[in-house]
Amino acid sequence: MSERVLVVGSGGREHVLAWKLAQSPQIQQVLVAPGNAGTANCGKISNSEVSISNHTILAQFCKDHHVGLVVVGPEVPLAAGIVDDLTAAGVLCFGPSAKAAQLEASKSFSKAFMERHSIPTARYGSFTDPQEACNYIRTADFPALVVKASGLAAGKGVIVAKDQDEACQAVMDIMKRLELQGKPWWLRSFSKERRCLVFVSVTVSRCLRCLQHKTTSGCRTVTWVQTLVVSQELLQQIRETVLQKTVDGMREEGAPYIGVLYAGLMLTKQGPKVLEFNCRFGDPECQVLLPLLKSDLYEVILNTMNGKLASSTPLWHQDSSAVTVVMASAGYPGSYKKGVEITGLSQVQETGLQVFHAGTGLKEGGVVSSGGRVLTITAVRSSLEAALQAANQGVATVGFPGAVYRRDIGHRAIAHLNQHRGLTYKDSGVDIAAGNKLVDMIKPLAKATARAGCSAELGGFAGLFDLKAAGFVDPILVSGTDGVGTKLKIAQESRQHAGLGQDLVAMCVNDVLAQGAEPLFFLDYFSCGRLDVDVAASVVGENFMVHCLKSCKCGETAEMPGVYAPGEYDLAGFCVGAVERGELLPRLGDIAEGDLLIGVASSGVHSNGFSLVRKVLEKANLSYSCAAPFGKPGQTVGEVLLAPTKIYSRLLLPIIRGGAVKAYAHITGGGLLENIPRVLPPQLAVDLDASRWSIPPVFSWLHKEGGLSEEEMARTFNCGLGAVLVVAPLDAQRVLRQLRAQEEAWIVGSIAHKQPGAEAVVVRNLKHTLLNAGAASSAELELEQNGGCHGTNLQALIEQAKRPSSSAEIVVVISNRPGVQGLKRASLAGIQTRVVDHKLYGSRAEFDSTIDRVLEEFGVELVCLAGFMRILTGTFVKKWNGKLLNIHPSLLPSFKGVNAQKQALQAGVRVSGCTVHFVAEEVDAGAIIVQEAVPVLSSDTEESLSDRIREAEHRAFPAAMELVASGTVGLGEDGRITWKSQS
Repeated sequence: MSERVLVVGSGGREHVLAWKLAQSPQIQQVLVAPGNAGTANCGKISNSEVSISNHTILAQFCKDHHVGLVVVGPEVPLAAGIVDDLTAAGVLCFGPSAKAAQLEASKSFSKAFMERHSIPTARYGSFTDPQEACNYIRTADFPALVVKASGLAAGKGVIVAKDQDEACQAVMDIMKRLELQGKPWWLRSFSKERRCLVFVSVTVSRCLRCLQHKTTSGCRTVTWVQTLVVSQELLQQIRETVLQKTVDGMREEGAPYIGVLYAGLMLTKQGPKVLEFNCRFGDPECQVLLPLLKSDLYEVILNTMNGKLASSTPLWHQDSSAVTVVMASAGYPGSYKKGVEITGLSQVQETGLQVFHAGTGLKEGGVVSSGGRVLTITAVRSSLEAALQAANQGVATVGFPGAVYRRDIGHRAIAHLNQHRGLTYKDSGVDIAAGNKLVDMIKPLAKATARAGCSAELGGFAGLFDLKAAGFVDPILVSGTDGVGTKLKIAQESRQHAGLGQDLVAMCVNDVLAQGAEPLFFLDYFSCGRLDVDVAASVVGENFMVHCLKSCKCGETAEMPGVYAPGEYDLAGFCVGAVERGELLPRLGDIAEGDLLIGVASSGVHSNGFSLVRKVLEKANLSYSCAAPFGKPGQTVGEVLLAPTKIYSRLLLPIIRGGAVKAYAHITGGGLLENIPRVLPPQLAVDLDASRWSIPPVFSWLHKEGGLSEEEMARTFNCGLGAVLVVAPLDAQRVLRQLRAQEEAWIVGSIAHKQPGAEAVVVRNLKHTLLNAGAASSAELELEQNGGCHGTNLQALIEQAKRPSSSAEIVVVISNRPGVQGLKRASLAGIQTRVVDHKLYGSRAEFDSTIDRVLEEFGVELVCLAGFMRILTGTFVKKWNGKLLNIHPSLLPSFKGVNAQKQALQAGVRVSGCTVHFVAEEVDAGAIIVQEAVPVLSSDTEESLSDRIREAEHRAFPAAMELVASGTVGLGEDGRITWKSQS
């Protein structure tokens, strides 16, 4: 039966308890009281503000909300008797009774108890007078340098002094801070501390884990090792001389202990000695132990309470290690600032790390600090070294001003472990198992992207390719190799690796394509100092495989310790393609003066010029996490710069094979000035006009901020053109239409005779265009959204119009129904809206006339009907002739009217699709602008076919809008499509 569980407390310990309990299939919901910012959006975990100090109210709350178990995190409620009171009220509560909790609540009781039962403990002295304590410090025959309050002090009642003067000052400081005049004190010797946690069930203790622990004046930062840092023999000695004696002694004194007992130990030549006991999970010990617990925590607790521990030992993940680092407020354990904004939480959790909230709150939708110990970052990995590296990366990702944390965590534990085992290849920094794991992860992806002729197998020595099986008759092999340059540095510092796989493929494939070759297979080389499987999988994993474009993929991963700094890696790629002998590019003999150049849009900087980009960023004092002064709102500098390089093979290969393309230049290193001449005869030159294409804002910013000259921009960057094609004037419009069906493209220049001594490439209007990059077009667009439409076509049009290169500006969205999703989409995009309710008008003509007035009011030049389901009058259509677009879910003229998908299925056709057309008086009969085909599958239903056609609509409608808004496509007087040259 599923249970509700209440976790008492709001710190990091309680956060991890709730998180672990929520993983139990037997638990329906975990409540946390009082609430913790870390429980927000945590599935089965919810906050509750019920009083935990009034046990009567708490008991009634548990009964009213069907809480089957209460788990107490902090020590104060235990000392106050919460277990006794809830148990008496019939509510199951896990933890020791108030009498048993004296082991922690009173250090004087604890010391006396250990003496009564011959439990070895550290030498100490107990005082109520600070002067007597100072005299003891100076005269004791052992270094009495640890000052500890006898009672509960919320983790702030201990100071480890370096000498006698500091210890005496600590007595005065801690007494004043905790107001302990007249209350017991004790002083003990300094030692390196070990912690041992156990579940205790009256007569049986089950050890959780023995831990290495380091303390620094209140702010504890710890490292835990799944592999024990003490021997099994010593662990057994601890159990017999300390733990079992404690359990037996408490039972004999009438205070049987049930719950978690937490012993702080020092290991001496005479054996383990107890420094102190805690009667609950430690904080932050809990945050590192529980992620390693394999058993169901809920069952472990029930077994503890029911006396079944003897037969139910908790199980642990034996192949994992965990590291936890505490992030504290500046000034803790003294005074510190609250309400400090915390950033990076979502990013660090995406890396698989656990962030446990100890002192946080919510403010205006964000997470802020509310305590001294703010967060703990926990990493669980296959080795201690890997866990340590991941935890440190997590700490670097999370940020709040003044954050304090230790940077030396785990090094002593690693040294200890290494002393007790022989050297392995892994010790030198090479992890063969990690490499094999990476291969296993990406093997299925490589198989999924294989093509005819490919027989490569990841993990083999080499890859094979059968050219005949791939359909080649008389092929010439073409090869290319490249990397992604210092773009790697931005990816590594931003910890955004996924796009680099596409970059690597693109840089090699686009080069091979310049010879007219189809990419056949691709090889990658990933080298690093230490292999991080997760990072490597991001680079050469799924995203990488998808972009291998059905090519055979082979590769090599190399660990080279000492060559690369931590977190650094390098990439190289090698692509082999093939082209039939008679189709090789460039066709130098065919290229002539007067040929036109068609430019295909880039996605940004691609993968060249990043050394200069980084220099400009350094000059501008701009980090990768800063909001980008270029790009879309909300994007960071790193996100814009890491936009993957476009791969042009899928787009260009069919066009190249059509024979119209005489040459293709990949605009890579060397920019516009050096790459286009590589595909031209030496007697010809290029005249480019930068005002003819759209330049992304990032180039405008680099030009202005870096003070870069026009020549430097054109020689270093692609300036918005990732590919340039050479075509004859008669073929230009046809090729342009083919390109624009899938990508932005423009006629950007022409071929001219090269005068002696003249430049091979002249770029006109570059400076002017750079200074005005991203400026809004004068064309304006109106979208009409009917209440019954899902609004997805509208959203596609909105997103297209937002692009800096778009020729359209959306000025108003009109709906015939109020409150529909389309109006909300428009408002979120900052677009004005109008509602013209057709039910308020007596005729269609009156309704259309009102729509017409609204369009005139906003100065609309083009109308797109996105989900408009009403018949327009002939008068309206005639007025807006050539300025009114609609989309229909079939390949017109087939299947006009309603239920187009149903008609297609009934007719048994194998191809359907969508059509964007000018609106005419006859329904679905206007001139066609763009069509996109969609195959009809034998398994298709009307719903599945509609879904795929709708996806095609989201591509086709924005493309048609751009063609008309830019003036490239128009409607002639005879009702036919006209194409206007941009040359």
